[in-house]
Amino acid sequence: MYFVAIMGGGPAGYTAGAELAKNGKSVIVFEKEELGGTCLNVGCIPTKTLLYSAKQFCNAQSEKYGIKAENVAFDWDKMQQRKDKIIRKLRAGVKQQLTNCMVIKGEATVVERTDDKVVIACNGEQYTAEKLLICTGSSNFVPPIDGIENNPNVWDSTAALQAKELPQSIAIIGGGVIGMEFATLFAELGVEVSVVEFMPNILPNIDEQITNLLKEKYQKQGIHFYLQNKVIAINENTLTIENNEGTTTTLTADKILLSVGRRPNLNGLENLGLKINKGIEVDDFMRTNLPNVYAVGDVTNKIMLAHVATQQAEIAAKSMLNEPTIPFGECVIPSVVYTNPEIATVGITEQTANQLGGYIIKSIPMSFSGRFVAENEGENGVCKVIFEEKTQIIKGVHLFGNVSSEIIATATMAIQQKMTIEQLKQIVFPHPTVSEIIKECL
Repeated sequence: MYFVAIMGGGPAGYTAGAELAKNGKSVIVFEKEELGGTCLNVGCIPTKTLLYSAKQFCNAQSEKYGIKAENVAFDWDKMQQRKDKIIRKLRAGVKQQLTNCMVIKGEATVVERTDDKVVIACNGEQYTAEKLLICTGSSNFVPPIDGIENNPNVWDSTAALQAKELPQSIAIIGGGVIGMEFATLFAELGVEVSVVEFMPNILPNIDEQITNLLKEKYQKQGIHFYLQNKVIAINENTLTIENNEGTTTTLTADKILLSVGRRPNLNGLENLGLKINKGIEVDDFMRTNLPNVYAVGDVTNKIMLAHVATQQAEIAAKSMLNEPTIPFGECVIPSVVYTNPEIATVGITEQTANQLGGYIIKSIPMSFSGRFVAENEGENGVCKVIFEEKTQIIKGVHLFGNVSSEIIATATMAIQQKMTIEQLKQIVFPHPTVSEIIKECL
């Protein structure tokens, strides 16, 4: 009998498996596709790999840094080959992390559960474990739009990443994180891009000032936005969209990318007796209502981010080992949107701060950083710091500009440690770095 059976070999599954095996526990991991899950194989890593190539292509076309290059072109096939090579390399790294775990490739099904054991069936064999960790992830959501099913012109994110050739034009349904990252990729490679978003603005959960800045820049670059519009029908490669006043119009593109969010993978778990409310309900230590069953990652429908899944996996592992760990509810979660420029955010937004009252908001342009000016010719951005007026404790930081993704961890640590403005001022930031902008803002 194994100590734990893990359903899913994505960031949640392999993190928990490696941690428990390191502590001498016997672990069996079931993965029906490839180790690394959505993030590594058809999500975070391939998207960022292609985005980096697209950014290099854009920079090579510009002479604003004093560099001249003739006949600049990109090779989509080679970009795809590089992406696939990186995936294979990182997948091998995940496999190495699970050296001390039994890994079974196949779809696992729970056939029996008591408070003392769980029996899993996979590939015609049965396996028994004391505990079960569910990390089955999520899948692209397909809304009930007339004409969307079995339409060869409609891509999901997986199909878009594996495309053999680029379309001349693409209509993206959904202006959230996934939609805007793909809009960045395709637009930088010369594809005509349109974005249809039901909400009044793109990236609805991000600071409004920042999303407006991004939208304005992308409009100047030729991306078309249809905000407060919903798609009511698709006929081959033509969308019929309706605005909030009931007026309809049509939009035609070579390809249509569906990016309206993801839903937890709950198939095969319904008969376990789990409490499910859109996702599997868990407490702050990732325990379900069943004493020997835990759930981690997208399947809990809390925050669908790979770094959240990893943190939850570490909490679940510590919980199984009866070791002290931080409750998930006390974790401060940063978020990054890999547009160009990047967006990075953590903590409360300016809108929330204004609604609650009692907060001070400081904001400065990213051009206050010498390193930013040197490396982002003709660009600007914003750094925004939000703190409590009474306690001076930092509660939110929002960044727009490259390389926000690499410095948001500083802000996350400050909020996690409940640092005040004065305490953060005492930290010495290296010069010249873009990270100095946080201290400049104070």
